[in-house]
Amino acid sequence: MDLKKIANDTTKTLVSYLTYQAVRVVYEQLDETEPKRAYWLHQFASSESIKDGDRFIEKLFRERPDLAFRILTVREALADGIADFMPDMLRQQMSVSNLKQRSQQLERMTQVSTEGSHPEQQPPRDA
Repeated sequence: MDLKKIANDTTKTLVSYLTYQAVRVVYEQLDETEPKRAYWLHQFASSESIKDGDRFIEKLFRERPDLAFRILTVREALADGIADFMPDMLRQQMSVSNLKQRSQQLERMTQVSTEGSHPEQQPPRDA
């Protein structure tokens, strides 16, 4: 298990997710102040995948550098805002999720089926 590679892959995924969130924030801001630009951003985001946030930003820079810079600024602010409490939240959420999954599996494993388990519980056969 290569923890450094896993951390790198996770960070890349998080950067792409924060790009998506930044696009949403900028879109909402533009929708209130500049509906035409909001519409353009919506159309662009609908046609370009945000699965790779950096590639999305590169394409946006070719079309609308002003929006790309704005999204980068918001993305960085989002990252700064969550960086401090993210590790503790991640550990807590993982612990809660794992405990829930283990509990549900234990319940499934210990449930006893009443159908066919005891002859006296089976319905009488017609002869």
